[in-house]
Amino acid sequence: MMRFVLPFVLTLGALQAHAEIRIQQVTSPGGISAWLVEEHSIPFTALDMRFAGGAALDAPGKRGATYLMSGLLEEGTGDMDARDFAKAEDGLAASYSYSANSDSMSISARFLTENRDEAVDLLRRSIVEPSLPEDAIARVKDQVLSGIREDAEDPSSIASSAFDALAYGDHPYGSAIEGTAESVAALTRDDLLAAKDNVLVKDRVSIAAVGDITPEQLGTLLDTLLGDLPTGGAALPDTIDLSLTPGVTIVPYDTPQAQVLWGQDGLGMEDPDFFAAYLLNTILGGGGFESRLMQEVREKRGLTYGVYSWLADRDFADVWEGSVASANGRVADAISVIRDEWTRIATDGVTEEELENAKKYMTGAYPLRFDGNGTIASILVGMQHDNMPIDYPATRNDKINAVTLEEINRVARERLHPDQLRFVVVGKPDGLDAVN
Repeated sequence: MMRFVLPFVLTLGALQAHAEIRIQQVTSPGGISAWLVEEHSIPFTALDMRFAGGAALDAPGKRGATYLMSGLLEEGTGDMDARDFAKAEDGLAASYSYSANSDSMSISARFLTENRDEAVDLLRRSIVEPSLPEDAIARVKDQVLSGIREDAEDPSSIASSAFDALAYGDHPYGSAIEGTAESVAALTRDDLLAAKDNVLVKDRVSIAAVGDITPEQLGTLLDTLLGDLPTGGAALPDTIDLSLTPGVTIVPYDTPQAQVLWGQDGLGMEDPDFFAAYLLNTILGGGGFESRLMQEVREKRGLTYGVYSWLADRDFADVWEGSVASANGRVADAISVIRDEWTRIATDGVTEEELENAKKYMTGAYPLRFDGNGTIASILVGMQHDNMPIDYPATRNDKINAVTLEEINRVARERLHPDQLRFVVVGKPDGLDAVN
């Protein structure tokens, strides 16, 4: 029996007068749930899926298995090799993408209505019964290893790796999802099949479909596509507290411009202070050229081309981060100004004008994100993965506008900890000492 619950309408006046997006929650006869936006004006559908866990589910000693596996699903199925698969995909005017990150594995499909059944069948075969031939494994391994070598020489990647190791320790977040040269070289076909079964499980998937498809058709599609996947999978990792301590870590590297990452503990969307913190970060370092950090570090002092901060709401840990790149001779000054601004906003708060400008920036830009079937599907599947309610797009701006000056300044006092910041600097900074 097909079930539909919680429909709502989001009006996107910024895009097109009277344009509406109606989101329906659909449950297939086999019990698989998805969100659907019907749009029948074009015979095309975008389908996005996100499987919880992602590279965080790599087995001990098998780091990089999920990442490598995600790059092999389009390398063939059954008697099809990679070339045959690509030819079949092109012949259907369909497109598929597969990717893994530290919290999830994403699979996307775009297909025409007239080829829906064949496109879904080809996608199903790639995720249920991929062939993972040894020659393809060797070829994709070489690509991954090449990327690992490049990252080892990139200051930004070096900074990220050093910061993550300090922040997350032995948790999967503490190491690169691509793995190391040693771990990737040792991976076998059996390891990759095990990674697939650990991650691609039908009881941990979020799904969104946008386009020329009815609820009944989507229900049938879901059972056809995912019905043969297993349930369960590997256990999700535990939520952790950051292991960051205040200070400065210097990673010596011969580069004229030092790369800097810094951070402290953050907060996720489930926290009642999140929207106030989101606005606060927009004012501090997330609002482009109007942010305080950009004004103080770039515009007034010319210490960098860009400086940014953001709230990283991860599934198992939350961090408030920032980044800047500056010449080795000026990076100490840049860090000093960043610390001062972190302290000033924590101590003195923000002004009413700053708050109102941040609200306008965040609420005005939001509807513009819903600009096509594929983009909408990606947004909706992300909402589900993050446990947002189905009416979030309709209520999000109201929650932002409800934040008061008193509330945001309380959050600034309570949530920003300038004396707890850990800076990671990759380069040869002048006048800056490591502080452990």
